Formats: sequence, C-alpha cells, structure tokens
Amino acid sequence: MPKESELSPSDSPVALFGYELRRFRKEKGWSQQRLARTVPYSVGTISMIETAKRCPSEEFARHCDEALQTDGALTRLWPMVTRASAPPWFRPWLDVETTAEVIRTWEPSLVPGLLQTENYARAMLSGEPGVTMEEVEEQVTARMERQSVLRRSKPPMLWAVLDEAVLHRPIGSSAVMAEQLEHLIQAGQTPRITIQILPLTACSTTGLLGGFAIAEADGSPDTAYIEAASNAQVTDWTETVRTLAFRYEGIRSEALPQRESLELIKETMSRWTS
Repeated sequence: MPKESELSPSDSPVALFGYELRRFRKEKGWSQQRLARTVPYSVGTISMIETAKRCPSEEFARHCDEALQTDGALTRLWPMVTRASAPPWFRPWLDVETTAEVIRTWEPSLVPGLLQTENYARAMLSGEPGVTMEEVEEQVTARMERQSVLRRSKPPMLWAVLDEAVLHRPIGSSAVMAEQLEHLIQAGQTPRITIQILPLTACSTTGLLGGFAIAEADGSPDTAYIEAASNAQVTDWTETVRTLAFRYEGIRSEALPQRESLELIKETMSRWTS
C-alpha cells in the first residue's frame, strides 16, 4: 500500500478520487476509523479507496459526501472514476448507453452486462488469465454501476435476445446461475425490459459468431457495439448498423415471445436448484 506522499492525484481518476477523499476527511479532522463509523464501509475499504487500490461505487461517493459535508464533490468526480475502470475500447459505448433511448442486444453465450448479477459478473471476469482479485473487483464495481442507466427515472427500452445456451452455460456455481436466472425473470417483468430466448430447437445459426448491441437516441445516428475477443468495435457507420439491425430482426423472428421465454427461464432454473 503506497504512502500518502506517493499518491499523486494526476496518476488517474481513481487516484484523484482517493486524494480528494483523504483531503476532505483530514480537513474535517477525522481518522479513517471515524469515517468508517459514519458510513456503511469498513476501514479497509476506505483505506484501499484512498490509496487508489479499489474503485469506489457511486453509493460510496454519496455516503462520504453526506458524512464529510462536501456539497457533492465526490459524487461529481465519480463518473470519471467509473469510466476510467472500463477498457479504453469500451468507453465510447458507455457514453452511448447513458444517452440511449432504446438498446437492442443479442448474446449467444453470456448474459448481457446490463442484466448480470454481481456474482455472475465476478465469476465471469475471474476467468481472465492473469487477472488479479483487485482488478476483478474494480471491474465488477464498474459493471454494476453501469447498470444505473436502467434505474433512471426514464430508463432506455432494453430489448434483449439471448440464446438458450446462455441459460445452460455454467458461470460460477449452481447458486450463481440460479440467482442470475431469477434476476432475468424479475428484470423481464419490468415495463421497459423485454427478454426473449432463442431456443435451441430453432436451429438458427445467425448471430452465433458473436454478440452485438444497437443503441438509438433522438437526434443521433444509431450506434452499434460489436463484441470481439479484444478491442470490440463501437461504430455508427450506416451500412454496418443496418446490417446488424437486419441480423437482429432475423434472430428475434426465431425467438420465443417474452412470456414463453420467461417460462423457459423458470423451467431451466430447476437444473441449478435441484
């Protein structure tokens, strides 16, 4: 853990957040132990965030703002922090998601990031070769905070089509899968989220080479996110987006309706709970 003098706020947005948190705490004359008694976080968590060893959540920023009476300074810094936690090639898509009015996504092998539970995301991200637990936790925090777009007063319409294989592919333990499928069922019952399953019986091969998403926003061209093993592509090139839109409609035409899809998810849950 670096000494306080070794932490430079210019190193990264995470370092800047930690530097400012420590500065506000010291200006108030509080120790880390005193702050931990006021906010629902441990001394260890506060220490790691102050030394840029952990990415803070938006909730953490709000609690510290209230406790230290910073007039929302830390909460205003937080968007820089969560953006910095994402891979550089993914950051343009974060900007697209925050302004999207409609998001259509297709996933042939994994639950989409916007619909993942924390435990599912952690299990999935832990499989990256050479990744450290600190890096995993930072990415999990960023992914969970990314889902805040679905908690806005008027969230985007999310149309998600998942291959049935997603329901059977073990990510983490049986408990992790059961929790994830239950989350899909709950999400699919909300008014602005539609989840459809492409059944294995459809024998469809369209889209099996990779997932993608298309975002729509008033006054902006439609933008696509195309998955890849690394350096996924974000583009608003008309021909590319049009091709993906046709592909999406072809996939969705073979998918089960929402009600039947949720029933299939419920039936598949028995595999993970028995």
